[in-house]
Amino acid sequence: MKSLKHIFEKHLPGMLLLEAEPMARHTTFRIGGPADLLAQPSSEEELLLAMKLAEEQDVPVTVVGNGSNLLVRDGGIRGLVLLLGERFSGVSVEGEEIFAQAGATLAKLSAVAQRAGLAGLEFASGIPGTLGGGVAMNAGAYGGQLSDALVSASVLEDGAVRDFSREDMQMGYRTTRILKRGGIVLSARFRLTPDAPEAIGMRMRELNARRREKQPLELPSAGSTFKRPEGYFAGALIEDAGLKGVQLGGAMVSVKHAGFVVNVGGATARDVLELIVHIRKTVRAKYGVELETEIRVLGED
Repeated sequence: MKSLKHIFEKHLPGMLLLEAEPMARHTTFRIGGPADLLAQPSSEEELLLAMKLAEEQDVPVTVVGNGSNLLVRDGGIRGLVLLLGERFSGVSVEGEEIFAQAGATLAKLSAVAQRAGLAGLEFASGIPGTLGGGVAMNAGAYGGQLSDALVSASVLEDGAVRDFSREDMQMGYRTTRILKRGGIVLSARFRLTPDAPEAIGMRMRELNARRREKQPLELPSAGSTFKRPEGYFAGALIEDAGLKGVQLGGAMVSVKHAGFVVNVGGATARDVLELIVHIRKTVRAKYGVELETEIRVLGED
């Protein structure tokens, strides 16, 4: 992998490069083995060139954001990991629309909108992920989701950068064309509704207070572990199945909200995955409901 690092240093001298970088440092679960090479582009041009160089060297590429919906296996990730974070996080307001690059956090996006007196992203203020991952999975909370306000997204798909409308993105509950067909969200544009910044801020504070009260934000996790099954709530099924507080290694079903698997200290990806299997089997046996994981699992054992 040193040869790839040297190639990057030659062609992309300003890019931040880290070899054998523990992915536990880049996921909210605080779990994950090393990435062979982790790079942080600061522009679309750097991102595209990095992917081109990796392809020329026949090196696999994985793109991540804030790692808030991510579980990286204990063996880490082979090849190149492109982290779209703070260096790729521009946000701008244009009238009633707001534009943001993929690395902008949803908290930053909603804060910029609030200051500009634009409503519609209050629900996103407490979601810890980035715009890229959020748009790719149509992130949402408290009755809102990004598809409600999305106008268009710039996506790298099949080697070409394309602009997709909301309809093109095929956005449903925690799904989009990105999850179905692949691709990387580079940026997105949203249309919002004018409102008083004070009123918007009040709604954000109320939602975040509810989040702190209900969710185990004091412990590392990847957010909601399971999607909401049709006609049910995953957390309620898990709690009713008697699984609240069940622990395997350092992974535990949260005693605050059973829909979250949390890292209570030293959890491995294997701990989490084995606990997920146990939860799914128990709920299936008791209620006949198949729980589908919401978190993205990457890497190797």
